[in-house]
Amino acid sequence: MTEDPGPLVRLIDDDEDLLTAQVQSLRRAGFTVEPFADPRAALEGLGADYPGVVLSDVRMPGIDGFELQRELQGRDPDLPVILLTGHGDVPMAVAALKGGAWDFLTKPAARDDLIAALRRATAARALVMENRALKRAAREAAPVDPFLAGDSAAMRSLRGAVARLAEAGAEVLILGPTGCGKTPVAEALHRDSPRRARALVTIDCPTLDPARFEVEMTGSAATGQVGRVQGRLEAAHRGTLYLSGIDRLAPSLQPRLLAMIEAGEIWPPGTAAPRPLDLRVLASAREDLGRMAQERRFLPDLHYRLSGVVLSVPPLAARREDLPALFRRFLVEACQRLSLPLPEMTVAIKARLAGHGWPGNLRELRQFAEVVALGLSSAPEATASGEAPGLSDLVAGYEAELIREALRLAGGHATQAMERLRLPRKTFYDKLARHGIRASDFRG
Repeated sequence: MTEDPGPLVRLIDDDEDLLTAQVQSLRRAGFTVEPFADPRAALEGLGADYPGVVLSDVRMPGIDGFELQRELQGRDPDLPVILLTGHGDVPMAVAALKGGAWDFLTKPAARDDLIAALRRATAARALVMENRALKRAAREAAPVDPFLAGDSAAMRSLRGAVARLAEAGAEVLILGPTGCGKTPVAEALHRDSPRRARALVTIDCPTLDPARFEVEMTGSAATGQVGRVQGRLEAAHRGTLYLSGIDRLAPSLQPRLLAMIEAGEIWPPGTAAPRPLDLRVLASAREDLGRMAQERRFLPDLHYRLSGVVLSVPPLAARREDLPALFRRFLVEACQRLSLPLPEMTVAIKARLAGHGWPGNLRELRQFAEVVALGLSSAPEATASGEAPGLSDLVAGYEAELIREALRLAGGHATQAMERLRLPRKTFYDKLARHGIRASDFRG
């Protein structure tokens, strides 16, 4: 029977003899040791998923222990880093503690003190990893946000991209039309990121008042009976700052905002010294910021700062196969909230779903579901052009939805869908081409 490995420690020391001696000592104490003489090589694989702790010497060539600790603090603030310092490094080690280091010991460290510090650190790390696993399981068991739901290829791709970017902690510019779900995407990017324990601070850029911009962002000093008011930037420290509608930020505020998020520190009013500012910045826009910058409607430097990774959220019109399931979900939610019975899905409702352009995307679909739940929908409403859809548009939309439903039931197999619809092969494929439907989108 294989014994369980001991607590994991990544040991970093450029002195080969000391490294070998420390490895032997720690292994005898029951630890699983990963020794590294090169601190840069030791950084490989250290991040939010690393289950162990780091024990590092301070004086090393290339990158010293303090630099290494700062790098790891940015990757995962909850990763314990213990520093082994000489007596002359104690003031710097104290500063490192204030910056997030777990502990420091002066060399030569007593074996019992070192083992005790490592046991405390590995126990704390195990608790952090267990809590993260429980939260991850809870998120996976929880229902997907309606604005991120759907089985279309576009939505499966979007959810996969959101999961990867969230775990990587990347800064993201989210593009998409109104009502498509840009804010739920930003919330998911924060909720599933290493910064999830910190605040997600949302700034509605179109509503920012230039006269109160500094107060909103940096806060205000204490006056009379009122204490110091914390600004948005300070509230987002070590968390996520979400700039909603950045394309509608007043031109006069764009360089001021850029300077603040680039500074790396903040000097709140009424304080004696600046404070560090560690932000992950997410932003959303309806317009292409690059084109706006070319047209001199947006600050180019701010565009470059925000658009390292661009994530496009598809409009509802680009994933019409998701419409029926999304509508049913919104309808059930509305009926439960209003304590109403589920209404019948009439031909008129199905025709509306299939024939309307849905320029307001999911927000408009949710509103329509509430109208249906209240029994107020008697006829199809106007399309995006302002004209009510004609009979041919309604029939075509309903036909397209019947074909999508058949493909869904057939798992994307065209032959089975043809049989369900009792259509000849040529007629079936002609209708696919006419409605812009791809059978492959319904597989898997």
